[in-house]
Amino acid sequence: MKSSKNARRPAWVNKELLAKLKHKQEAYRGWEQRQVSWEEYRNIVQASRNEVRQAKDQVELNIARDGKDNKKGFYRYISRKGKTRENVGPLLNEMGDLVTQDMEKAEVLNVSFASVFTSKTGLQESQVPEPRGKVWSKEDVPNWTYISPWALMGCTREC
Repeated sequence: MKSSKNARRPAWVNKELLAKLKHKQEAYRGWEQRQVSWEEYRNIVQASRNEVRQAKDQVELNIARDGKDNKKGFYRYISRKGKTRENVGPLLNEMGDLVTQDMEKAEVLNVSFASVFTSKTGLQESQVPEPRGKVWSKEDVPNWTYISPWALMGCTREC
């Protein structure tokens, strides 16, 4: 007979992974009580995170490999991954009233999104933020150097 505890676990959780996660919790408690150093705790966290990622990747690899033979498992995995939220919560319209009907929500969102692309009025004084403190320029900062986007990506112009 299966226990209900196993039925609630994700497919990627096994006994070894549960032991590692429990060890991580114990390390956190030890760190809180100053019995474990921060570096030691971070190493345990990173190791357990890697184990979880590897376990999830392994399950996905198994599902992909056995997809043709085990269609039920494949579609079960897809349906569990595709949880979406369909409802939009209540919104405030221009008058400040709470809107709960779907058509009214659509109109409020349409007005909001349309106002981004059309400007009926120019920038008003209240919409322009005032700069705080000194406004710096390149000449004011002695250690300013230009860094090209190519250098940030770590490649030459041929990337």
